[in-house]
Amino acid sequence: MGVSPGRPVNTDFSSPDEAQLAAAICPVNAILAQGKSALVDPGKCVHCLRCRWGIPTPMNWDAGYEWARPSAGNGEGATFPASFSKSLHIMVVDAGDCGACLHEVKQLNNPLYNMHRLGFFFTATPRAADLLLVVGPVSENMRGALQKSWEAMPSTRRVMAVGSCAISGGVFGRSFMCAGGVGSVLPVNFEVPGNPPPPLAILHGLLMATGRKPATKSEPVAEGRS
Repeated sequence: MGVSPGRPVNTDFSSPDEAQLAAAICPVNAILAQGKSALVDPGKCVHCLRCRWGIPTPMNWDAGYEWARPSAGNGEGATFPASFSKSLHIMVVDAGDCGACLHEVKQLNNPLYNMHRLGFFFTATPRAADLLLVVGPVSENMRGALQKSWEAMPSTRRVMAVGSCAISGGVFGRSFMCAGGVGSVLPVNFEVPGNPPPPLAILHGLLMATGRKPATKSEPVAEGRS
């Protein structure tokens, strides 16, 4: 309990070939080789560990859990006002999750993590929710329900995408039955990468959203790959 699986981070190799090999072994195109460097897009990484155990020279590894970050475009200045710092109501929506990220979110309510002590509370109604926490890629069957939940929230509303599938679509991507990440349907303010992210990473995201913790250190990431 509480142990982070870790994640790969940007790595400078001794040769371009090593960087290319790290990029080639990634099944979800989360790694981009640029010269001798391998850049990681955390929002795509599914923690398959191939870039750690499947190549002669492994990627650098972050064994921590403070992974949350503002979302590009909607995260700047999205931190909740100070009045929400000790009382934030969260509505969780499973938009098509496999069960992994949802299971980690459920752990926040148990005695080990006890999110109530930090002022975080789950609510079943969007009319009482400040934060819409979404797990899973947005399936076509859940698109309407997700939008209605967002529209019913008070004006201070924010959206947090938890897990790689909610951020980028993960291994599901986009299809006739899947819109991909939450950002294709709603404006996402905060992201918690991971597949699934551990409960401590999700708590870090909630603390970041309320201005009580800084976001993860920003690094150049691999972007623009399908």
